[in-house]
Amino acid sequence: MYKDIVIVSAVRTPFGRYCGALREYDYYDLGALPIKEVLTRVNVPGDQVDEVYWGVGDTSVTKEVFTPVAARQTLIKAGLPDTIPSVSLDKACVSAMSAVHYGCRAIVANENQVAIGGGATSFSQEPLIVRGLRWKGFRLGDVNMQDPLFGMNYKDFLPVSVETDNVAIEYGILREEQDEWALRSHKNYGNAWRAGKFKEEIMTLEIPQKKGDPIILNIDEQYRPDASIESLAKLPTIYGCKNITAGNAPGLNDGATAILFMTRYKANELEVKPLAEIVAMTSIAISPLRMPEGPAYAAMKALKMADLTIDDIDVMEINEAFAAVPLVSTLLLTDKDRQKAKALRKKTNINGSAVAIGHPNTASGARLIMNLMYELSRRGGGYALGAICGGLSQADACIIKV
Repeated sequence: MYKDIVIVSAVRTPFGRYCGALREYDYYDLGALPIKEVLTRVNVPGDQVDEVYWGVGDTSVTKEVFTPVAARQTLIKAGLPDTIPSVSLDKACVSAMSAVHYGCRAIVANENQVAIGGGATSFSQEPLIVRGLRWKGFRLGDVNMQDPLFGMNYKDFLPVSVETDNVAIEYGILREEQDEWALRSHKNYGNAWRAGKFKEEIMTLEIPQKKGDPIILNIDEQYRPDASIESLAKLPTIYGCKNITAGNAPGLNDGATAILFMTRYKANELEVKPLAEIVAMTSIAISPLRMPEGPAYAAMKALKMADLTIDDIDVMEINEAFAAVPLVSTLLLTDKDRQKAKALRKKTNINGSAVAIGHPNTASGARLIMNLMYELSRRGGGYALGAICGGLSQADACIIKV
């Protein structure tokens, strides 16, 4: 459990659709946007930052595929002093939450007082890969290329969608329930956006065009205002799944997030207002075949660390790596009592989640924290819990208080 570590600023880019408005952003430029903005919003000079922790799941989109030190290049692009050390970390979808977690650990160890945690992903710039040419001496014939995005699986394992599908079936969570949850995500997001709930966390981008006026992007492109049960039901399943479709799964998205956090003492010294206190953070891992259960186990551990129960939590988000994930995890958190799970879901993902918002995977973990933080602020305070699973069944959870 942490004590007196506070968030003072948190912001993200809008999340772009695959090959959408953010498709031409250089990876480092994309990440630099929220890093600059998170400091500008509270007038904290860059030289006050002790370290940057940055989620990076795929370096093949960078200009230097081999050891690109993505966090370092991103902070330099953001205009931070080049004397600030940084860490690029890959924990798949939990990366940005873990980035904040690792920064908190350094503060607890008295190594730092101020840190930035977040991450960036650009699925749109994912290259095709040719393997083996270096030593096979290619001279004549066709070249076979691999698409790293196809199947979204780890090559020695099943696609994550299939593993999720298998676990969901065990829990009796089938296609109709997943489609209903996906539709709820879009509806909740639309209601929240129209109510202005995302204004604090989303920075508006002005994207130049070769011809005509720039695109003004202040909404997540993944959102489908016309989504319906009928349209979702028409979609085919993917990768051999029985229940999972492109409609009840998130998209392949582009985006970046950043959170500025520090000791309460340092916040007072810099005269910046704490927005939330970080109460507890944790990382866990389970069998690589059981990914949808990960957020529940991480949440249980975080609650125990904070000496809280799930009833103490006012609002919660379990990232929609697939719609099945929050459905499975809420059942697990309530000992598989469907009535209790139904009640718990009423305070879960109330502003939508990755199905509607999008999932630039190594940026998403920080998005959960900031959305929950701003929601608590609008409610006048309380506790919030965010949990997210990642590839091969790692998971993170965070509890904050406003």
